[in-house]
Amino acid sequence: METVAFYGAGMLGSAMVRAMLRRGIAVHVWNRTAPRAQALESDGARAFTDPVEAAAGAGRVHLCLADDASVDAVLDAALAGIATDCPIVDHSTVLPQRVAQRVERLKESGYSLLHAPVFMGPPMALESRGVMMASGDLSLFARLRLALEAMCSDLRYVGERSDLAAIYKLMGNAMILAVVGGINDALRMAEEQSVSRAQAYELFDFYDPTGQIRGRGKRIVENDYDPFWSIDMAHKDAALMQITAHHERLPVIDAMEALLRNVSDRGMGDRDLGAVALR
Repeated sequence: METVAFYGAGMLGSAMVRAMLRRGIAVHVWNRTAPRAQALESDGARAFTDPVEAAAGAGRVHLCLADDASVDAVLDAALAGIATDCPIVDHSTVLPQRVAQRVERLKESGYSLLHAPVFMGPPMALESRGVMMASGDLSLFARLRLALEAMCSDLRYVGERSDLAAIYKLMGNAMILAVVGGINDALRMAEEQSVSRAQAYELFDFYDPTGQIRGRGKRIVENDYDPFWSIDMAHKDAALMQITAHHERLPVIDAMEALLRNVSDRGMGDRDLGAVALR
């Protein structure tokens, strides 16, 4: 039976562990807060309080932790128990430059680390659905490919640059924040105009804003700023949105209004909205 050591029993990590157990993998789990790891024993995992002991006999190590400090601390604590031929896979959302440094530091000690962050919540992880990205040494990825494919429904190898998956992960999360912030602003405008959230949400039954990514987003990449919706007209509309919300705080719209005003003041008001991306 395949044995995996898993470090991190938060919501996402616990779901990953349970999914591995369902696939017949023996999982040694460690968490800084021991009861979280122990809670997985009812699913068939073995919980450890010593990170070194958790790695004993493992053919693969996975990390799903909160931040860079946690990743480094756990690796420092567990490395004595990890065999040098045992690949380490880190699913944590962390700084790209720290990923590159970590990969090199471990390589100097004879270890191999692949960064493989995900776009999935705990329910998706439990069902092995969602996107997993990986970047780094191609031969290491090839070695781990089948195991990683079993953890998701869409595995993407994005390149040999070790920090590229970390960059993509933060880009994706930036889009989530922007979209959720935009939804908040739209609903606030509706509420200030005595339209319920449920009624306002009906807008998305017939209007799909994701077209901006494939349309205007592609034009930004291609430096095409011929106006479809000009900076000045977008700025006018942003001001109308603020008035519609009775000048209640609209975090995304307020930031965009200031940016649009700045770009217009620089003499680009007649260019397309995408010109806000110009430096």
